[in-house]
Amino acid sequence: MTEAAARHTPGTPCWVSLMVHQLPTTQQFYGALFGWEFRPGPQELGPYVRALLDGRDIAGLGRLPPDRHLTTAWTPYLATEDATASAQAVSSSGGTVAVGPLQAGEAGRLAIVADPAGAVFGLWQAAEHLGTGLAGVPGTPVWNELVTRETAGIVKFYQAVFGYGAEAVVSADFDFTTLLLDGKPVASLHGVGHALPRERGAHWMTYFEVEDTDEAAALVRDLGGHVLQPPRESTTGRTAVVADPEGAVFTVVRSHR
Repeated sequence: MTEAAARHTPGTPCWVSLMVHQLPTTQQFYGALFGWEFRPGPQELGPYVRALLDGRDIAGLGRLPPDRHLTTAWTPYLATEDATASAQAVSSSGGTVAVGPLQAGEAGRLAIVADPAGAVFGLWQAAEHLGTGLAGVPGTPVWNELVTRETAGIVKFYQAVFGYGAEAVVSADFDFTTLLLDGKPVASLHGVGHALPRERGAHWMTYFEVEDTDEAAALVRDLGGHVLQPPRESTTGRTAVVADPEGAVFTVVRSHR
């Protein structure tokens, strides 16, 4: 069990949050699935709670305004030392800024942006809230992967905004790029071509560590969620793609360790 670094290197995924319509039922689902407890967080964007494990911040859940018919989706936040400058870099590199930058109380500054293919992610300039405070144990986010049509063009956008190094594995049937900071993998881009779901488009996928992938997938179903891809072995561990009762998609993984 490791504590997350005190302050994240710019470009590092440092937080995940989910905006939903039914906040209490969503809390019940994730509380039962991951053992999370909840406490109120900054309310600048409406009702918002932080999920905790062992008293440490893990993720955020917020309520969408009733008139906003947006797709519910887990959103990773990438660390930045200057949310305004990073938002400007997103715009000048072909992306779009949807929300902010704005102040989230004493916690920090945030912006919600999208890359040129439409995949949504957040920017987080930490003040009192540094991000996810626990890593490597069940119930914590362990990886973020961009699912997009092709990686060659989109990787240039992320490099322009955050200065990532990149390691590409491209073949006739495989298009995969790992993003690096200081030589260490921090996220990945997976080009799936025409297999990209039309109803979702390009999107970031959050992986959550679990003790047992098969048990977690069965529990998701018991709690009113859905199993979209049943448990299988992958290069990262045993994974299953699932959705919560409102349709937010995520991956559970028992990592090789």
